[in-house]
Amino acid sequence: MELKEAVKKRRSIRSFSSQAVDKCIIEEIISDALWTPSWGNTQPWEITVVTGDTLATFKEKNQRAATSGKQPNPNIPMPLEWPEINKRRYQDVGRRTLKALSIPREDAKGRLDFYNQMFGLFGAPVLLLIAVDKAILLEYSMLDAGLFVQTLCLLAHERGLGTCILAAAVQYPDGLRTLLEIPDTKRIVIGVALGWPDHENPVNLFERARGSLNEFVHWVE
Repeated sequence: MELKEAVKKRRSIRSFSSQAVDKCIIEEIISDALWTPSWGNTQPWEITVVTGDTLATFKEKNQRAATSGKQPNPNIPMPLEWPEINKRRYQDVGRRTLKALSIPREDAKGRLDFYNQMFGLFGAPVLLLIAVDKAILLEYSMLDAGLFVQTLCLLAHERGLGTCILAAAVQYPDGLRTLLEIPDTKRIVIGVALGWPDHENPVNLFERARGSLNEFVHWVE
């Protein structure tokens, strides 16, 4: 697979097969992703891989917290406002996702069920949690963590695996710290669901959208 193809065809997977992912494959992907560039080669990322019974326990607790109305308290605050153009893009992908699942806007139960699936990682058999040390400057460590996640997702796609970068995985960090023994000195940044895509589910097949070059690039000559 050429790099350009991987970049364009990788997508967020919102329905995973129950098939397990071999540990050796996960280790190979992470090992290759460790070549991600970072500021001054500081390599600030720390990865916790969660599978099996521990992952099942996490999913159940995460779904229960979300549906009970427990107040989220992520280490990286969720944005409360967006500029209008970003808001429109965000809303657009939400509409495309629900349309693919045939969930109309007025179907409150259908939307709630999808929300619950999201907090259950869409059935993924693997969760990769990315953390950085709190002693590191937040802005630079976040940039490096983002680069690592992108590299990881592209490498997984190359192997035929799917990923979904999920803030829903890190909304309740206190529970994560207790379950996974992550010390309070670490800032839990984001979770990546990993597994084999369910290629029959329309939520993994809908047409995606990207802005044009002129929307993002300003030339100065």
